[in-house]
Amino acid sequence: MIEIIPAIDLIDGKCVRLSQGDYNQKKVYNENPLEVARMFADAGIRRLHLVDLDGAKAHHIVNYRVLEQIASKTPLIVDFGGGLKSDDDLRIAFESGAAMVTGGSIAVKNKEVFVSWIEKYGPDKIILGADVKDEMIAVSGWTETTGLELMPFVSTFMQKGISKVICTDISKDGMLQGPAIGLYKKMLKSEPQMYLIASGGVSSIKDIDDLNEAGIPAVITGKAIYEGNIKLSDFKNYL
Repeated sequence: MIEIIPAIDLIDGKCVRLSQGDYNQKKVYNENPLEVARMFADAGIRRLHLVDLDGAKAHHIVNYRVLEQIASKTPLIVDFGGGLKSDDDLRIAFESGAAMVTGGSIAVKNKEVFVSWIEKYGPDKIILGADVKDEMIAVSGWTETTGLELMPFVSTFMQKGISKVICTDISKDGMLQGPAIGLYKKMLKSEPQMYLIASGGVSSIKDIDDLNEAGIPAVITGKAIYEGNIKLSDFKNYL
């Protein structure tokens, strides 16, 4: 059964969504992220993907106070990402209540630091963020495409102990045009042990059903909920 993980993206402490990672295509959905998180918890959801978009831009943690509020005032298991670049950022994230953290750009730009986090905190607490454009890894809030191919990149870190991988197909993100199911199937065929968390493009509960049918372990969904395309009650079969 696929795990449902709603997303809250933060800019200026508010709940927002971008389209294809473009900061100029920003829509504010709620001034109070805690209110949104409580709504998810009340619906029976257990996990939350919290993204510090200010942090991603600033290259250090910014919205840790919001993390602290959500972690202390809801029962949600929060994974936190966006701008985590140093041991200090990680310390702040965990002290603020994150159960897990996601590292994307850092795994590309400073592999040694990322590997040291896996060794220090264990693979249960560290998630690899693999953001892709045409199956090539993209970093820095998706402003930069690297020369790294997706699967060799993921496999490198699985050899270091990583099991959880969030893969976002940038071309799909925030577009409500369906997820990259073909890509995800390919990834699982290559690394069957991976706890793959699909992200980007979910437009309806049918997309979730299709991902579940394809054997994808987990899915992050944001905009489809905020735009009303998916009601929280639609998740009842998965909770």
